[in-house]
Amino acid sequence: MPYARFVCRYLGLGTLALLLGGCTATHYVHNDQSAIEQRVSPRDTVTFERLDPQPYTPADWPQMLNAQVLLPHTQGLERRPAALIVHGGGWRNRGPNDMQGIAEQLAEQGYVTINIEYRFAPEYQFPAQLYDLEQAMNWLHAHAAEWRIDTDRVVGVGYSSGAHLVSLLAVAGAEGPLAAPYGGEHTRLAAVVAGGLPSDLLKFDDGPLVVDFIGGTRAEKTEAYTLASPARQLIPQAPPFFLFHGKWDRLVPVDHATDFYRALQAQGTPSELYLQPWRGHLASFIFRGSAMKAAIAFLNRQVENTVRL
Repeated sequence: MPYARFVCRYLGLGTLALLLGGCTATHYVHNDQSAIEQRVSPRDTVTFERLDPQPYTPADWPQMLNAQVLLPHTQGLERRPAALIVHGGGWRNRGPNDMQGIAEQLAEQGYVTINIEYRFAPEYQFPAQLYDLEQAMNWLHAHAAEWRIDTDRVVGVGYSSGAHLVSLLAVAGAEGPLAAPYGGEHTRLAAVVAGGLPSDLLKFDDGPLVVDFIGGTRAEKTEAYTLASPARQLIPQAPPFFLFHGKWDRLVPVDHATDFYRALQAQGTPSELYLQPWRGHLASFIFRGSAMKAAIAFLNRQVENTVRL
């Protein structure tokens, strides 16, 4: 849909959130105060090369899907971390260009970035989109030597439905019923940044976005709603999570983030929650600057703590 209509439909709180969103403080939740004091500063920025969009799906895939790749100009032959980046849009629209700014920020920090398309509902329904991400991870691993990627240091970054997909990949892509036939060890992530995350699809009313994505209502497709909910597929081996969310979000209420954060904390998964007051769903993405700065610092700590190959 045209961008102006997208803003009006998904912002929810209208012009007030846009006016206030850029000049307000954020509320930061952390389980370890010492970690805040020891926060890793972002690295010195580096330049990067932008490759032409190229297909990452196999030739026989139902739809050809492209990835935008940024290769940082880092020194030496050491393998670099990488980021799988997934856009939002209610599982039904938008594209990688929405995430271009985030991809560039990460490339400047030395991450090889893979910013992908995925199939849209209602033509393609769950778990098709997760399978697309699993194929993207397979493609990333296939290019690891060429692009000097350390496959133990691949992170996932997404917003809204993109946050849902990377979070589901992180907790269910490597093992369990959603790992077959395209998932497995190659889908493991070292950390996740999830903004505006719909963590539990059973919390939603039977609105068109989720119904079209799943292919039925909660009563009709209860098992699919459960499988498609990162909060209900959470495993002890989940990677560290950085969550950011607008406290005025009406499209994806803030309890999706706070409840998921509590679940991560309860099982001892390293996690941080960055709440943005006076911001709705779209405003928290538009005015994400301070949240992304904290998110990148979080990712840098996680990949520095991961053994290099």
